[in-house]
Amino acid sequence: MQLKKTSVSFEKTNFFSKLFLDYINDEQNKKLNSFYTYQPSLEGIKQFIAENPYNKLNRTLLVDELSKQNNNITLTDATKQNIDALQNKNTYTVTTGHQLCLATGPAYFIYKIISCINVCEILNKQNPNNHFVPVYWMASEDHDFEEINHINLFNKKIVWNTEQKGKVGMFALEGIEAFLSEVKQTLGESEQAEKLNTLLANAYSRNNLANATRYLVYELFGKYGLVILDGDSKALKQEFIPEIKKDVFENRAFKNVISSNEKLKQQGYGTQVTPREINIFYTDKNLRERIVNENGVYKILNTGIHFSKEKIEKLIDKETERFSPNVVLRPLYQQKILPNAVYIGGPGELAYWLQYRAMFDEAKIPYPVLIPRNFVFYLDKPLQQKMQKLNLTIEDFFEEKGMLVKNYALSQQPFSLDKEKEEIKTLYNTIRTEISKVDKTLEATSEAELQKALKGIEGLEQKAIRSIKQKNEQAINQIETIYARLFPNDIPQERVENFLRYCLTNPDFINDVKNNTISFIEEPGVLVLGET
Repeated sequence: MQLKKTSVSFEKTNFFSKLFLDYINDEQNKKLNSFYTYQPSLEGIKQFIAENPYNKLNRTLLVDELSKQNNNITLTDATKQNIDALQNKNTYTVTTGHQLCLATGPAYFIYKIISCINVCEILNKQNPNNHFVPVYWMASEDHDFEEINHINLFNKKIVWNTEQKGKVGMFALEGIEAFLSEVKQTLGESEQAEKLNTLLANAYSRNNLANATRYLVYELFGKYGLVILDGDSKALKQEFIPEIKKDVFENRAFKNVISSNEKLKQQGYGTQVTPREINIFYTDKNLRERIVNENGVYKILNTGIHFSKEKIEKLIDKETERFSPNVVLRPLYQQKILPNAVYIGGPGELAYWLQYRAMFDEAKIPYPVLIPRNFVFYLDKPLQQKMQKLNLTIEDFFEEKGMLVKNYALSQQPFSLDKEKEEIKTLYNTIRTEISKVDKTLEATSEAELQKALKGIEGLEQKAIRSIKQKNEQAINQIETIYARLFPNDIPQERVENFLRYCLTNPDFINDVKNNTISFIEEPGVLVLGET
């Protein structure tokens, strides 16, 4: 389906941070160039490739590990070819990472991966001597289950309840049937609903959440050659042992990131992440807890487990799989094991990557080109028809809701007492001048009388506006309904709604979004896609 496409500048949307906006415009401003290495552009990517050949990367290990992780999945030819291509020194990856959200969680999960795929297609056309592979990094070691244990579907929150603890990727799928049943009931009984239910049932028949997510994401994106990598691997982590030890014993990451944070604050920016002295978790069955150093004893928080320096160092060497990087070290780990040229993320992710440049420099690990993902609003036909009937555009809805409603009401029946208020101010200024000739102390009294008069007029003005709103009550209810679809709970649609909603009425939703999406490196902005 050809979608109606509109691009809105990041600045006009009013929901991006100053740091993000300055970063995407930094080629001109040069405010942040000490916090990253390459411009987020085709030229920046070409420069990265020229300067980072990844000669020391263990590509054989990477390909072997990918083969093991995917041995129970029927891969598409496109994905198989991309995995094989990673053996070659002219092959680079374009990566995005995300948690193992149930049924992919909010729609921006889908948009992130589409961004990766589209950027790779552009780069493969622009750079015929190199090959670029889209990679989804599964954050299977995260332990914040409450962030991923639900989806929002047609204004309904559907939750999977389980008492399991530790790395979510290892969670057995016990009790998932109740979640799937509620999704099925919510989707209804159409032929497309049945297909979607079958897809989810097949995915969540696997033995754990990591394998279920891998199956589902490959089913959705395998035809585009996507490669999925799970960093929870002993073999891959052994490549990272030197950095694990530097973090645990020397607190290198902590020192570098704290220094960067101070520089960002001096330039007036906030920071996304506060590093720990040790940025590695200790994991075991049903356990993922921080490591802390207390007087030379390495303790695992909220447990009775503790190690001497010698014991934990041996454990890092022999049982490396027990050590799990947090949000500070995960990017460093990713760049250590992948020939990664580009990382694609949202504003929060790019904000914390900008804190890490010094850490990468000291570790002598390539710092990638940082490119924003696509930000998408998806409008079905009924939603567009409501907007058209009201003669409103998507840009109007980036206004604060109360202001949007007020402006709409006044556009139907223009009303303002601004001119009259200015005339009263002029009158009172004359009165104040004359009264001060009689008694200077009465100036303050005249000013108070002015404010009282203005307040009374503003009260009348508000009553008039309320009356206009009441006359347009039906239209204003429509505006509020549209706003709730675009910003449910005042949050952008893509961060709430699950993709199943759109796939239910448009079976080719993912392919349509992919084919109608403009990448940031082609044209920056928030994309509004409307069904035609």
